[in-house]
Amino acid sequence: MVTLETPRLILRRWREADVAPMAAVNADPEVMRWIRDGSVRDEQQTRAGIQAWEGEWESRGFGLFAVEIRSTGELAGFTGLSVPAFLPEALPAVEVGWRLGRSHWGQGLATEAAVAAVRFGFEERGLERIVSIAQVGNDASERIMTKLGMHPARETVNPTSGRRVRVFELSSAQYAAATR
Repeated sequence: MVTLETPRLILRRWREADVAPMAAVNADPEVMRWIRDGSVRDEQQTRAGIQAWEGEWESRGFGLFAVEIRSTGELAGFTGLSVPAFLPEALPAVEVGWRLGRSHWGQGLATEAAVAAVRFGFEERGLERIVSIAQVGNDASERIMTKLGMHPARETVNPTSGRRVRVFELSSAQYAAATR
């Protein structure tokens, strides 16, 4: 089982006890505003999502981590790696993504978690390229992507929602040059 630690966070695999707090994150319209079509998700949908994320771990050797606050043990949300099948024109690719509850915004936690996930992808899983996808207008996510060293690669439309998105990317060579 892969577990990553940062100064303030533990990135780990999912537990049954994570379903309710993640469902609370997914039920917040402000959190979900920039996700697909903006729809919130209930506990059943959250449970199915967590099961799918765990399946990715088993089949691909990477996936979305539960993000736990070290000092309190509280689930903040997720970060990690997944294949963005919803956007075929970006494939083949592995995407770094994140979703944190509103009480955890504005503290640099998403960046801290995403940095660890990107490091894991390049250094532990040998990925050649990592992308990140944000809806046009989601400036907070684009700032995180820039902090990760990513640069804009294209703008297109998410066929599942009809919303415009920007794809940012970072190659393993760019990552290696930046971390030397």
